[in-house]
Amino acid sequence: MSRERWMALFFALGSTGFLIGPFPGYAQLVGAGADALTFFIGSILFTAGGALQTFIAFPERHSPHDGPAAWWAATIQSAGTLFFNVTTYQALHTSLSDARYDRLVWRPNALGSICFLVSGAIAYRASARRGWLPARGRAGWWEPSINLLGCIFFGISAVAGYLVPSTGSLINLAAANWNTALGAACFLACALATLLTGRTLKSPRLRRLHQLENDVKHDVERIV
Repeated sequence: MSRERWMALFFALGSTGFLIGPFPGYAQLVGAGADALTFFIGSILFTAGGALQTFIAFPERHSPHDGPAAWWAATIQSAGTLFFNVTTYQALHTSLSDARYDRLVWRPNALGSICFLVSGAIAYRASARRGWLPARGRAGWWEPSINLLGCIFFGISAVAGYLVPSTGSLINLAAANWNTALGAACFLACALATLLTGRTLKSPRLRRLHQLENDVKHDVERIV
């Protein structure tokens, strides 16, 4: 299996954890401790996928066109996953050590969400676009926009999950839950697409191959 598919597998499994974890029915079924563990394992899988993405992007970091953008997007996203590791571990520790812990979902850490937003924006800016809209035609053309949408959902979840000191309650627990799940669904869609095709715009070397294929196709069409 290619490195890109391994990366996609880690992201897919991690996204699944963040997709099912926010649902009240899942938390009630498995208990608060297991629910918190689901988020923690999901964050570790995210980190594994981010580390592999960074490893893939490293050799191409000085390449023209998409190389630097892919490198920065990967490294900043990986930093975000490390922040998520810390906060999900804290949620796990609290749920196991405090019997009164009854929250349904871990609140995405603000710094991790900011890293994801910056990473998603860099990747989207480097992708082929017509104005603000993604340019169709190449394999995976929709992935940067869906990935960015997932980052936005995570950012909304972080805001909605802020604990107001004066009241001791979250701004909107339901919004935090749903936006976490929606963001995870976006990441899962991108990961599954890469698993199925073996292609992703996150990989600079595959981007070059896509460009070469398109150039050859256009040359053949002109000759014909």
